[in-house]
Amino acid sequence: MTPIAEEALVNPASMPKRSFDELTFNEKLDRLALVAVRVGLNLQPGQELVITAGLDHVPFVRRITEHAYKAGALAVTTLYSDDETVLARYHHAPDASFDSTPKWLANGIATAYATNSARLGIAGINPALLKDEDPSKVSRANIAASKAMKPAMELITRHAINWSILAGATPAWAKLVFPDLPEAAAIPALWEAIFRASRITGDDPVADWKTHGRNIAKRVDVLNEKRYAALHFKGPGTNLTVGLADDHMWAGGGGTGSNGIFCNANIPTEECFTTPHKDRVDGVVSASKPLSHQGTLIEDIQCRFEKGRIVEATASAGEDALRKLIAVDEGASHLGEVALVPHGSPIAQSGLLFWNTLFDENAASHIALGQAYATCIRQGEYMDDATLAGKGANSSLIHVDWMIGSGEMDVDGVLADGDEEPLMRKGEWV
Repeated sequence: MTPIAEEALVNPASMPKRSFDELTFNEKLDRLALVAVRVGLNLQPGQELVITAGLDHVPFVRRITEHAYKAGALAVTTLYSDDETVLARYHHAPDASFDSTPKWLANGIATAYATNSARLGIAGINPALLKDEDPSKVSRANIAASKAMKPAMELITRHAINWSILAGATPAWAKLVFPDLPEAAAIPALWEAIFRASRITGDDPVADWKTHGRNIAKRVDVLNEKRYAALHFKGPGTNLTVGLADDHMWAGGGGTGSNGIFCNANIPTEECFTTPHKDRVDGVVSASKPLSHQGTLIEDIQCRFEKGRIVEATASAGEDALRKLIAVDEGASHLGEVALVPHGSPIAQSGLLFWNTLFDENAASHIALGQAYATCIRQGEYMDDATLAGKGANSSLIHVDWMIGSGEMDVDGVLADGDEEPLMRKGEWV
């Protein structure tokens, strides 16, 4: 089926008078591709675009590429990954391979970002791809890749360019989300869940995203006016105080990069987030959802923080991977992000566990180990690392979100004088 014309998607008056359920799969996929380019990236004429994706995403990438060129892209380059070749490395490569990574490729990507290329990542790899592999090799490979990619990722965390991440279904991921369905049914079921979570079901998804962004911005404005010194999380297995960085700024929805281009970094997105103070986190916290990290599933995470640092960490599955993650560098055991998400978000209400951080983090309030976003410090994108650290911003090779919120979580805002006022009750905004 020929995809729906872009003009019909952009102009609601010319949209076919059919409900979302009446659209073909190709028409729905084309809508998501349009949203990726026009909403996620807000790609500008003359920009180059770098896409990362899996081989299962080829049809989706082709549609995104079409919309990118229609938006005026100068060039679109896609870097593909393949599960079987990833596993071949773990099964046959020499030991030295796991401490190495193609630096020429990392340098090329950093150069692309430094010259204002946009970046689009398509998530959806097999979350359990590396669950049976040597955790030590997985950790070493991740550290090597993180070191090589640090110059490129610093441009992302400083929001120097317009970038975005969204998802595409794959067979292995679909079977994990819908284990009781045969593969032939699980894949379309996951695509349908992605479409709905990504807010493309209305007659004009681009306009719908603008409305959604304005609603998040209102909440962000309130949080920035409050200037809380800390957040206090209370729920099953959790009694955690997260001090906030000096001159922190709340963000959410879209934002404008230092290249002057407004973009939505995550599709979907439901969160309001900011930067914790790396040395002011204390208490105990339990994950409310499993964490899928680099092909390893980590379940039932429990951690205790003292003066910002994790001093105890356990998990019912993947504990070795969790410990290696925390040990990547000094900053890996400290927080770089804290985010508030209402339990009433569409993703939470779907009742699905996506086994994918892009979705699961938008179903629950969460924290992230590792690198802080400089843009969540006032004027932080213009500060050097030492100045950011002086404000309390954490530095690390990693940035890994994990979910702690639920319908049983209460959150208080802690004022400078120590008084607390309710922010969330039973997972919902007060």
